[in-house]
Amino acid sequence: MRTVTFAQALNEALREEMRRDERVIVLGQDVGRKGGVYLVTQGLLEEFGPERVVDTPLSESAIVGAAIGLAVYGFKPVAEIQYSDFIYGAFEQIVSNLATLRYRSGGDFSAPLVIRAPVGGWIRGGMYHSQSPEAYFAHTPGLFVVCPSTPHDAKGLLKAAIRSDDPVIFFEPKRLYWTLKGEVPEGDYVVEIGRARVVREGEDVTVVTFGSTVHEALEAARKAEERGVSVEVIDLRTLKPLDLDTVVGSVRKTGRLVVAHEAPFFGGYGAEVVAEVVEEAFLHLEAPPKRVAGFESPIPLAHETLYLPSSDRILDAIVEIHSF
Repeated sequence: MRTVTFAQALNEALREEMRRDERVIVLGQDVGRKGGVYLVTQGLLEEFGPERVVDTPLSESAIVGAAIGLAVYGFKPVAEIQYSDFIYGAFEQIVSNLATLRYRSGGDFSAPLVIRAPVGGWIRGGMYHSQSPEAYFAHTPGLFVVCPSTPHDAKGLLKAAIRSDDPVIFFEPKRLYWTLKGEVPEGDYVVEIGRARVVREGEDVTVVTFGSTVHEALEAARKAEERGVSVEVIDLRTLKPLDLDTVVGSVRKTGRLVVAHEAPFFGGYGAEVVAEVVEEAFLHLEAPPKRVAGFESPIPLAHETLYLPSSDRILDAIVEIHSF
């Protein structure tokens, strides 16, 4: 099987879905002539033309508003927000208009669109190019929220998102675009939204995470193994809906849970995972669940590696609850 980068996998997904369905339209700042700030849309303008690959003004609200209108009228827009840090400019459009449309119309209308956004740190982008806003959108009924960690899943999940009848917020860890390569089938395939993946099996501790932090968790698991601790690593892939069955099944086996994510600790996505596991598997826990996350400050530039959930920080949490 061939090997491609994370960014190339996303580009293939867009290209194949645009060929498959003429209703698919890509729009956003610099997605056309430039090919996107991370070159994910490179070459699409040349193949599909300016009516289907649309360079927009620098206005997140306008990008998402136009995408909602296109979706309501039968198109399948894929809107790019150049960095997830700037998605707040479209927050009103997303949570008040997009997410509620099917519900408030009694099912008469829907807006099947995808909003892509680079997310997370590890590129020394500072506080305006490194944020992880997934918890805001996972909290909103009516939205699917996806964050892949491998090229295989990036392509398969994006294709599934484009084919979905509901809006999908699709977060892409910018750290992985051109640094991570993986095996990707050449033929058409999708990865089901709402299904987590057990990346590594283990017996002593469960680590639940997503996005680029999956790779930090895997490194922590390897280090833990050297200490005689067997760690199971679960890549959620989809944050909304949460595959609770896979998570709870693992915790019932190991009795211990660590959740890791880049966003700040308080009110972060990990809190929901811990709460649901405690409700469903409290009597199986042999130690208090542990969260490894960002701290209560904007993500710093100079000390980014201390702020983010590194393999060493995850390892510390694993060792702590294993010895509880």
